[in-house]
Amino acid sequence: MRLIFMGTPDFAVPALHALMAAGHEIVAVYTQPPRPAGRGKAVRRSPVHEAAEAAGIDVRTPARVRKDVAEHEAFAALNADAAVVAAYGLILPKAMLDAPRLGCLNIHASLLPRWRGASPIQSSIVAGDSQSGVSIMQMDEGLDTGAVLLEEATPISASDTASTLHDRLAEIGGRLIVRALQEQPVAVPQPEEGVTYAHMLKREDGRIDWSRSCEEIDRQIRGLTPWPGAFTTLDNVVLKIGAATPVPEQSGSDAGTAIDDALTIACGTGTLRIERIQKPGRSMMNASDFVRGQAVPKGTRLG
Repeated sequence: MRLIFMGTPDFAVPALHALMAAGHEIVAVYTQPPRPAGRGKAVRRSPVHEAAEAAGIDVRTPARVRKDVAEHEAFAALNADAAVVAAYGLILPKAMLDAPRLGCLNIHASLLPRWRGASPIQSSIVAGDSQSGVSIMQMDEGLDTGAVLLEEATPISASDTASTLHDRLAEIGGRLIVRALQEQPVAVPQPEEGVTYAHMLKREDGRIDWSRSCEEIDRQIRGLTPWPGAFTTLDNVVLKIGAATPVPEQSGSDAGTAIDDALTIACGTGTLRIERIQKPGRSMMNASDFVRGQAVPKGTRLG
């Protein structure tokens, strides 16, 4: 088929590669414009931009598309059979949704209607879901409300982080979109029951509330790794927590208090043994290395 591909982050790259490997003609790739990133704020192209250029595909980077009639016309002039959308980052207007012969198909990283919205991978882990998955959705003008063509589930393990689940779902998404285009299954409307929304993540979402259970805090740490990252404070210094082990046994200490000298912290219920921790401007390190350089004695209170 003649396809337009629309995506921006790493999550979308396996789908682009899968479509090319399946023999589809990618007539254009739409992605977010290059933007400053990293500590040096150097202007960087998106992962999809890099992948498309390496493959010799025409790349388009409009900053906005919703009300740009010229862009709508240029999009329609590509005469595509379908547009495949994966974490593109811009809302498509009806003129663009309707332009390809088969419309626009979205690769969404959840089992819809659960976790519509911006952060489905992180939200599924933080909420304690037993599984996640990918939905191939026929896009409409709503927020992830379109009918679903295909779904594939994957279990969420007790060791999964947003990073590991992201990589697994990205590979599933590539495989599933190829199937959807080949099989063209009937799109099934989403049920009205079970709708949840995954909000846009902010840095403050990573702040640990030690009054919560050790299991909840563990899921917060895993679900927000690598970004925005779960954090606490020690003497007003922000410490990012990269990994921890929940221990259900009660400690008898106030929540947020170290119960030993090895960074085991009392929670609202149970305790959390910190495994990986990071100081500002430093790399993530093992907790044992951290306490050798900075003692955190029993009774210390974390914020």
